[in-house]
Amino acid sequence: MSVALLLPAALTALAALALPLLIHLARRLQQRPIAFAALRWLRANPKPDRRIRFDEWPLLLLRLLLLALLALWLARPVLTGAESATPWTVVAPGAAQAVAEMRDEGDAGEWRWLAPGFPAIETAPPDGPLPAASLLRELDAQLPPAVVLTVLVPERLAGMDAQWPRLSREVQWRVVAGVDPVPEVEDSVPELQIRNDEVHRDAVRYLRAAALAWDEAATDARVAVAEAGDGPLPPTTATLAWLRTDALPAEVVQWMEQGGQVLLASDAAEPMADIAATVWRDEAGQPLLLATGRGQGRLLRFARPLQPQVIPQLLDASFPDRLRDVLQPVPAPTLATAAANPPRADAPAWTPSPRELQPWLALLAAALLLLERWLATSRRRERVA
Repeated sequence: MSVALLLPAALTALAALALPLLIHLARRLQQRPIAFAALRWLRANPKPDRRIRFDEWPLLLLRLLLLALLALWLARPVLTGAESATPWTVVAPGAAQAVAEMRDEGDAGEWRWLAPGFPAIETAPPDGPLPAASLLRELDAQLPPAVVLTVLVPERLAGMDAQWPRLSREVQWRVVAGVDPVPEVEDSVPELQIRNDEVHRDAVRYLRAAALAWDEAATDARVAVAEAGDGPLPPTTATLAWLRTDALPAEVVQWMEQGGQVLLASDAAEPMADIAATVWRDEAGQPLLLATGRGQGRLLRFARPLQPQVIPQLLDASFPDRLRDVLQPVPAPTLATAAANPPRADAPAWTPSPRELQPWLALLAAALLLLERWLATSRRRERVA
């Protein structure tokens, strides 16, 4: 444990220590001799006392100490190496039933929930699901390197992301019986914008009817506005139906790669990936709609022309619901087997943050200032003066 200064140049303010000395000397020089008649028999030329003396030493020392504290405060002192090495145990919500048993085994130290803020284990279990992987990284960055971390997780752990958990320390990964709550994904109403040419004018009616069926509050005029041949692109959360024979413009391709979703006609000139997933089949198992990823977005293409004689499903009452399911965003996988996904200890270690001493110096300076004011205004000092 040691003390360091973040701004050591601020110690030049210690030159202000000369001010109280000069003030006390000037106050002493203000004293003037007064001649008394009864002193006429004393020696006419007494030897002057040239020694420098300071009166009221306690007050002078207090003022010097206040200035020294101010200079030290400006230098921003910090305390390093004072981190606690108390072991930590964090518990995922799905492993709450095993907390009592594990604590009875004599595991000491801090017990917290694997939740935002890492609340104490004595509080109610947090409601899931929670981003477990991100919380583990956050806790690893906050804890000092010497702290031993134990993570209590259920067999199926929610809140995992696409990246393997990589921490800067070895973690005692304890898997117990249980399952984390999985979020319920609610279907949203897709936002559809249609851009068509003259060749696909008749095909527009089927997508337009499906969009009206998705939203009971939608009006005919509202859907008609979305049928724009040109104009601004929708947000990347929407779907752009490209019912045209030409290829996608560069701005549409860029919009899709940033997260948008494009629905192509079967005869669009836009190339499709060689490996595309079939996301919709007919009763005979033949593909109706293909999908592939493009950047952060998705590209879908009808396998056949949008004509009832080729795709009878266009006239089926279930067509709007089936199309809505296909256009829903693909949720990121978050549920993983805990035993097969222990954190790796190959991340760089975090530098622990030093403890700031400025607040404590400010409190000490305030207390000394009150004491200085009391000494400077006390009646005893008035009588001495």
